[in-house]
Amino acid sequence: MQAWQVHENGEPGEVMRLAEVERPTPGDGQVLLKVRAANINFPDVLMARGHYQVRPPLPFTPGVEICGETEDGRRVIANPALPHGGFAEYAVADSAALLPAPESLDDAEAAALHIGYQTGWFGLHRRAGLEAGETLLVHAAAGGVGSAAVQLGKAAGATVIGVVGGAGKAVVARELGCDVVIDRRAEDVVAAVKEATAGRGADVIYDPVGGEAYAQSAKVVAFEGRIVVVGFASGSIPSPGLNHALVKNYSILGLHWGLYNTKNPKLVQHCHEQLTELAARGAIKPLVSERVPLGGAAAAVQRVADGVTTGRVAVVPALSLENGAAV
Repeated sequence: MQAWQVHENGEPGEVMRLAEVERPTPGDGQVLLKVRAANINFPDVLMARGHYQVRPPLPFTPGVEICGETEDGRRVIANPALPHGGFAEYAVADSAALLPAPESLDDAEAAALHIGYQTGWFGLHRRAGLEAGETLLVHAAAGGVGSAAVQLGKAAGATVIGVVGGAGKAVVARELGCDVVIDRRAEDVVAAVKEATAGRGADVIYDPVGGEAYAQSAKVVAFEGRIVVVGFASGSIPSPGLNHALVKNYSILGLHWGLYNTKNPKLVQHCHEQLTELAARGAIKPLVSERVPLGGAAAAVQRVADGVTTGRVAVVPALSLENGAAV
């Protein structure tokens, strides 16, 4: 089979190589899956660079989220067991963690439903307790993680403010349903949020960016607000001032979704049921901005690394280089 492999750490576009390899052999409790679609996540970038908390042995195949097909023809959502990741024709996954792919979503959309939406659901509902009528601020609102949070926030009855970088991403954020969109490249984020909220600030802030975005969050969080720290796509990890959290009376909440897979897997299943129901009634629908063939995976991962994509980019092995196209 064909699979992308990382033999040395570096930028994805430089270190990912397409190779002909043997199909992976499932271990105890694992199952072989034919990859129908693999969604690109920022951890794939970090793993290629050697900067992620999980460091699979070299060489490894990246791709942490797929819609796959079992030997008996079932469509499932899975997190492949590294080093046999999803940017390949076949992957392996733990059989106990397989989730049914919603019938309302195609393969690429189903692959994109899992990590980003689970992270959003746990962050907004389990950690922050977002309530209808509250104001939710989402950084990187047009990206894969942010777009999921925007849709989940709207489904929960919140007023959603989206922060994006650039006019093109602003258009995407509005289409996703943001009530207010702020282009950080053209506007003062702090002033714009205060204007949009009549000076009160945001009740819940969803931050997958870190760096300057977190500094802005601390300035616009409302009384009894909650800042959910999801990741550091900016590459800069902030150092929160706990005295500031005390005097402004807000909470800083960390979210590592992967821990729930081992600490409380039943809650992951419950979340998937909630997401499936939301997808069935059209309240959420993953934004898949591109579907690329397997041969285009390395270039696509590099585009995600460079921050030039919107929504999710999915690798679909059944596509050929001739008919694979952005959609």
